[in-house]
Amino acid sequence: MRYINMQTWSRREHFKYFNAYDHPHFGITANVDLTAFNPVVKPRGISFTIAMVYVITRASNAIAEFRYRIRAGEVVEHEIVCPSFIILVDEDVFSFCTINYVKDFPEFATIAAKGIEDVKEHLVVEDEPGEDDLLFMTALPWVSFTSYRAPMLLHPGDSIPRYAWGKFFQDGDSLKMPLCVEVHHALIDGIHMGRFYEKVQSYLHNPDSLLGEAS
Repeated sequence: MRYINMQTWSRREHFKYFNAYDHPHFGITANVDLTAFNPVVKPRGISFTIAMVYVITRASNAIAEFRYRIRAGEVVEHEIVCPSFIILVDEDVFSFCTINYVKDFPEFATIAAKGIEDVKEHLVVEDEPGEDDLLFMTALPWVSFTSYRAPMLLHPGDSIPRYAWGKFFQDGDSLKMPLCVEVHHALIDGIHMGRFYEKVQSYLHNPDSLLGEAS
């Protein structure tokens, strides 16, 4: 982790402006194309949830702004940020599952599967105080939503990005899925969101390169 030099940072004026807002967050919901991705994931017995958590985490780590966090009026950049995602542990009871991120997908999938099993035995509904090197994620596979809003602390504004994905739907010959991203505008602008979606879609178009060739 390193502190951003607020005197030389090119976004310092933008940071001051948006950080003063009562609600400094903004979000985008866009449909991503799963046409190439889903047929690779399912036959290999890979959990779609784990695969999607990996895709989002890898894309977020690749863009520095998604690793920025606000601490007591200053900005820090984490070297790595890790996923904290929601899983169902019962018919209508959920738990947070926080795991370490590694770039190798098979290793990541093993870590994620173990984490899921652990929280099914020991339900978790809050994060460690002061832990901000995270990415918050949830799936709503029952709804092909067109917008989404996550609960966030506003005073001070929570700077951890939020992600949500919904139900697949057919669009002509393509299989698509809504993906929402919510971020703190003092740290992230529309151009960074665009880069994130480009990364995600690139990964989804090339599942063998991302997840590894089938054995």
